[in-house]
Amino acid sequence: MSSVVTNFKEPLITSQNCDECRKATIPKSLGMRTTPSEGEGQLTLTSFPRLIARLALFATLVVPGFSIFGQIPAGSSARKIQTEVEKTDPRVSQIIARAEDHFRKGKLNLEDNKREQARDEFDRAVDSVLESGLDVRASQRLQTYYLELVERIYREEVPLGQRPIQANTMELVAQNTAQNTQTPIASPQKTQPPQIGFLEQRFEPSPLDELSKLVLTPDEKNVSDADVLALEQAKQNVNFAFTIHPLVQQYINYYQGRGRPTMESGLRRSGQYMKLARQIFAKEGVPIDVTWLGQVESAWKPKAMSWASASGLWQFIPSTGRAYGLRQNAWIDERNSFEQATRASARHLKDLANRYRGDWELAMAAYNTGAGNIDRAIARAGTANFWAIYPFIAQETRNYVPNILAVILIAKNPEKYGFKGIRPDSPLTYDVVQVTTATSLQLVAEATDTSVDHIRAINPELRRDVTPRGEAYNVRVPAGKAKQFVAILQRIPGDRRETARVISVAPGEDLQNVASRTGVSVAQLQSMNSGVDLKSTTKLIVPNSTVRLTSWRRAKPGDTQATASALTRIKARKGDTISKIAAARSLDANEIARLNGVAAEAELRAGQEIKLPTSAGAAPSRRR
Repeated sequence: MSSVVTNFKEPLITSQNCDECRKATIPKSLGMRTTPSEGEGQLTLTSFPRLIARLALFATLVVPGFSIFGQIPAGSSARKIQTEVEKTDPRVSQIIARAEDHFRKGKLNLEDNKREQARDEFDRAVDSVLESGLDVRASQRLQTYYLELVERIYREEVPLGQRPIQANTMELVAQNTAQNTQTPIASPQKTQPPQIGFLEQRFEPSPLDELSKLVLTPDEKNVSDADVLALEQAKQNVNFAFTIHPLVQQYINYYQGRGRPTMESGLRRSGQYMKLARQIFAKEGVPIDVTWLGQVESAWKPKAMSWASASGLWQFIPSTGRAYGLRQNAWIDERNSFEQATRASARHLKDLANRYRGDWELAMAAYNTGAGNIDRAIARAGTANFWAIYPFIAQETRNYVPNILAVILIAKNPEKYGFKGIRPDSPLTYDVVQVTTATSLQLVAEATDTSVDHIRAINPELRRDVTPRGEAYNVRVPAGKAKQFVAILQRIPGDRRETARVISVAPGEDLQNVASRTGVSVAQLQSMNSGVDLKSTTKLIVPNSTVRLTSWRRAKPGDTQATASALTRIKARKGDTISKIAAARSLDANEIARLNGVAAEAELRAGQEIKLPTSAGAAPSRRR
């Protein structure tokens, strides 16, 4: 910038540009359409003298009828004065009609088994709403229609009631996933699975929804000349070019104050995904500092979802996710994945940067609100510069770009901005095993000595507690457990992996003991564990239907049973996870996770009560 602004206010929206600002649309989070929607509404201005003349004519014609109008019941619509939203109702009807037309064409294509053409039409239906030029959330009717439209499209693409075909092949195990190496046990047979069923996942709110409503306080807006000069120096450490603006410092002020918990949580959680994200972004040619976009998009939560049905760490809407190869069906939604979604995000950002000739501010803005909306804003402003188009874009996008720049500057030097002693979480670690028939996550958890919650946490793209039917699938398991899992899986017929359970047996325990405590007959145990020597194994396979107990240990003299009364209870601190608590006390994180029914890497609430095994009672708690 050529000058420094103190006590900065947002770029002025003048009478010359206010009409264009009214057309700024709500962000669609990754919209792909780049052309203006058909039938975009125009605003008509009326001169003041003409308005006076029209009012006089109105009075002449209407006032005599007031006595009649007064007899209309109070509840009559004749008394109702239209609101601004109601005035747009004809426009809403046009938008819905246009979207319905695309949806109808999509259904026809789907009935003709033209899936690609159907998806294109479904995407156009969604874009008809999101790039309509109206604020979707300002119209209850339009917002309700949009949400129903998204669900209808899911149900059309993933219909209920079809029966899958099970594959019958062997397993492929992969370890050392950082090197992407796989050791095959047997070559899997390729099977084209039918798409079946529909099931909603459980999601967390996206921080983007709150970002769109954020209003900075006067204190947060107070920016000095020295602050801006300091930002000019700090930006030298960022590996892409951008323009320093007082709004960036204002968001730094926000994070140093009332936004501190959000920033601290993001700095911690980023550790789980940042190594992977930097590797992928660098490989795709995206500046690695742009990875901090993930904090603003999702707060590093793979199950974050926005009002516009944008989902995952990188907040893809369904159509953009598909455009970048992210599968979405009844079984999986790769928008919630780690590797696939991160790679898609990097490629999308790279495409947007190329579109705007290497301008990463415009690329990030388009990532939020859609390239079509940014193209229109550039046309109105007459120049391709984020701060020039600022008056012509939606409020969420105005907040979005300076917010990311503030996060990047803080993350590059946390202590400089007052964020001291914050240790990022350890990177996620896991092995990958290819299962070739539907396998329940309960079975995966029991076979790898962990909790179902933990298996869900490291496989966030799975929409059910089972891997997809009819296809091979790479399921993540705890690091170091791949060989153990494969050894158990090979003992279970492919058609029983959805229902089978794994139980632990104690040394010296015989089949009759196991049968007595599980409710499974000795004959069933023998049938499902043919050739297994109890002297050399600690795991048995049992049917799911009647299992009463899956673990047991023989009591020893002087041994204290791990009853509820013998457990130690502690209060979690801010930023704690089960893994951190276990590491501080030299305990098994998986055991504590199972004991509390919480994923090992899930962030705990401050003050949340956590149960620990009795042996941890006297263990010192070191500073974490």
